[in-house]
Amino acid sequence: MSQAPLVLVDGSSYLYRAFHALPPLTTSKGMPTGAVKGVLNMLKSLRRQYPDSLFAVVFDAKGGTFRDEMFAEYKANRPSMPDDLRVQVEPLHASVRALGYPLLCVEGVEADDVIGTLARSSAAAGRPVIISTGDKDMAQLVDGHITLVNTMTGTVLDVPGVHEKFGVGPEHIIDFLALMGDKVDNIPGVPGVGEKTAVGLLTGIGGGLRELYENLDKVPGLAIRGAKTLPAKLEEHRDAAFLSYELATIKIDVPLEVEVDELVCGEPDRDALLELYTEMEFKSWIDEVQRDAKRAGQEIVVEAPEETVEAKYETILDQARFDVWLEKLRNAPLFAFDTETTGLDAQQAQLVGLSFAVQAHEAAYVPLTHSYMGVPEQLDRDTVLLALKPLLEDPKKLKVGQNAKYDMNILANCAIGGDIANCILMQGVAYDTMLESYVLDSTATRHDMDSLALKYLNHTTIGFTDIAGKGAKQLTFDQISLEQAGPYAAEDADVTLRLHQALQQKLAKTPSVLPVLNDIEMPLVPVLAKIERQGALVDANLLGIQSVELGDKLVQLEREAFDIAGEEFNLGSPKQLGVILYEKLGMPVLNKTAKGQASTAEAVLAELAEMDFPLPKVLMQYRSLSKLKSTYTDRLPEQINPRTGRIHTSYQQAVAATGRLSSSDPNLQNIPIRTAEGRRIRQAFIAAPGYKLLAADYSQIELRIMAHLAKDEGLLHAFRNDLDVHRATAAEVFGVDLADVTTDQRRSAKAINFGLIYGMSAFGLAKQIGVDRKQSQAYIDRYFARYPGVLAYMERTRAQAAEQGFVETLFGRRLYLPEINAKNPALRKGAERTAINAPMQGTAADIIKRAMVAVDNWLTESGLDARVILQVHDELVLEVREDLVEQVREQIRPHMSNAAALDVPLLVEVGVGANWDEAH
Repeated sequence: MSQAPLVLVDGSSYLYRAFHALPPLTTSKGMPTGAVKGVLNMLKSLRRQYPDSLFAVVFDAKGGTFRDEMFAEYKANRPSMPDDLRVQVEPLHASVRALGYPLLCVEGVEADDVIGTLARSSAAAGRPVIISTGDKDMAQLVDGHITLVNTMTGTVLDVPGVHEKFGVGPEHIIDFLALMGDKVDNIPGVPGVGEKTAVGLLTGIGGGLRELYENLDKVPGLAIRGAKTLPAKLEEHRDAAFLSYELATIKIDVPLEVEVDELVCGEPDRDALLELYTEMEFKSWIDEVQRDAKRAGQEIVVEAPEETVEAKYETILDQARFDVWLEKLRNAPLFAFDTETTGLDAQQAQLVGLSFAVQAHEAAYVPLTHSYMGVPEQLDRDTVLLALKPLLEDPKKLKVGQNAKYDMNILANCAIGGDIANCILMQGVAYDTMLESYVLDSTATRHDMDSLALKYLNHTTIGFTDIAGKGAKQLTFDQISLEQAGPYAAEDADVTLRLHQALQQKLAKTPSVLPVLNDIEMPLVPVLAKIERQGALVDANLLGIQSVELGDKLVQLEREAFDIAGEEFNLGSPKQLGVILYEKLGMPVLNKTAKGQASTAEAVLAELAEMDFPLPKVLMQYRSLSKLKSTYTDRLPEQINPRTGRIHTSYQQAVAATGRLSSSDPNLQNIPIRTAEGRRIRQAFIAAPGYKLLAADYSQIELRIMAHLAKDEGLLHAFRNDLDVHRATAAEVFGVDLADVTTDQRRSAKAINFGLIYGMSAFGLAKQIGVDRKQSQAYIDRYFARYPGVLAYMERTRAQAAEQGFVETLFGRRLYLPEINAKNPALRKGAERTAINAPMQGTAADIIKRAMVAVDNWLTESGLDARVILQVHDELVLEVREDLVEQVREQIRPHMSNAAALDVPLLVEVGVGANWDEAH
């Protein structure tokens, strides 16, 4: 009985072809959907033709590939993806997955390379392969087992078919392409050699490119037009021909995380399909899914798409219309607001205008400081702000924003009448659509307005680059004409209000997450805004000294590397480094890049360093110090705000899937504290004269949360009795008395405690503590025997995650795990590790956020001269007047400890110093 073929679909090829070949199709709201429908139709047709086959749909991943490194001009002639096509990529990927097809995108290579690798692997095992594509390059893969099918034209290419179509066999397609070149991909080829000439050369010589170049003297005798001048032309462009050969060669050894036998079509996710088809208004397919669901005994309710309503937007230029809108805002139970500014830095950008919406599809923009030539007269900035100030500062007037923290900071920094003390401190921001989406599902989509509008409203917003342009010539908002700026700004407020209405309906169906939104995320918004405005004082001179010292160390390390290598080379060049490490010094190749080169990545250098090779150790030091210098000692002084003299980081609430805060511009979360150089950077964060820095840090918070979740008596006992938990674990695992635990045993126990939280395997633990795998497995087994509650928690969590598709923190924050039931073991195990860790990491994130709110409330109500200036991981850093340090030190502990009621105490360690390092 013949084996069912493996069907490989070139998704990227069909996406472009469907977009250009089929008539445009859009929803009632203008969302393009034609390419999605074309590709899905093709997939369904293929599935009907090959119902029992293994399947994979392969798309190009974002970013460059090894061919770009090989030839900088590769595909340089290709125009950028049209916007109408770009917005269809994500819905198409989501639809393919929802239909149950395995979908592959591999970074660093093209879809062709992934298809080539799978095809050859399958063919080698004797399984026939059908490649569904319209790409001629794929003809090089055709053999007795591999056939090309063009679903759009109905053509089939087997070995004879390739001969008939191209004039050469599959074995010479690469040579054929190398000679001709490819204008679309900007593969140079040999100028003047077209299809007929290429075929004539290859068939006339009777070999490939290499044979051709070995027999150039025979070319003048071939029956080819211009044969006499061809040898000189071929010789002149020899390098281009062989480069083109490399560029045209499909890679067939891409490292993949999936085996051919795992490419099994799963059951369709009908709920997801209905949501997608509803968004894209594929009415007949909605009916089809509902019929299938009914046959399967499912009840699925489809939310009706929002009716198309013409938007009413206005730009307010006279006092009478502003007064009308002012009255609307006063009478509205809730209104949406947005600011337009000159930049993205909330501490330096200037206010240009404000927009408002009180009901869906109706909004207004109030321009204040547009300044291009010919701009109409605008209302007086200060007069408008003074009129709005009572409304915006009224805690009883409810508002909704999208990333409202930014707007709050803009208004807090806009001095009315030139007086920074006379600003607008917004209150009553009850909702933020970015956070509503984030709490609903942190991983379902990005949480920017454009992404949310497309996902939840089927609405494509006006893009900023559409009205401002791109690159160096991009206009700031005050330079954009009111004809364009007005609709853009009004739409922001309108879409914010409509998103809030849509997201509230969805949140109502998942009421368990509402406390996370209402009691944690929203109260945190004004607290973070205040911390960002406060900023941190930095000693630029000290950073300058450190930068010079790091520069000297880098020069020393570079010389040391040259001495070991026996020659000078570029330490930043992977290619040169690879030659030194593997060809000259003969180190073992532990891993390869996507293009088959020996890897020089950080993990590989670390492994080589463990094998006592001196050069990798030097290189790791060099990279670490170079990063510190470029990211911190050189960059931080440039980021000091000239108005405040401080550094103002921006905290991101809706980035990390687990709920953790992240920071940017600058990122203060990643300053290393285990190295002297990293700690010296913290020394540059200083207290103002007359003040001290106070650092309050939760001790071992995730282990304490683990003890609470696992209800393990051994861990509970250790924490309740204030034992050194790592020493206690060492005593249990190594079978010694607590007093006899050695430093090495405690270190190993610490690795076990934290390793198990992060899903470390016996192999990983063995590597970390320097024992063999058998010994590390014995330690893990003994750990679970001593702490059975931990093992029970892990098994229980895996099972619950697989059943419900998500895990939760103690406070109800959800993390969805789409790969938890994946057929690919690597994906599934990764999701299981996340399932075990996320409740601990997420609960820790919730606790520090609750603590920030509690501490801010306490400081505000007490009037103490102290304020939070930084939040990093499980730590709060405060600037405190010197005479209040002891009072704040004692009082901050209970405010942070009481942020959660666990079965074990939440211990807070507090340090004080003149700088951050000293305080920590």
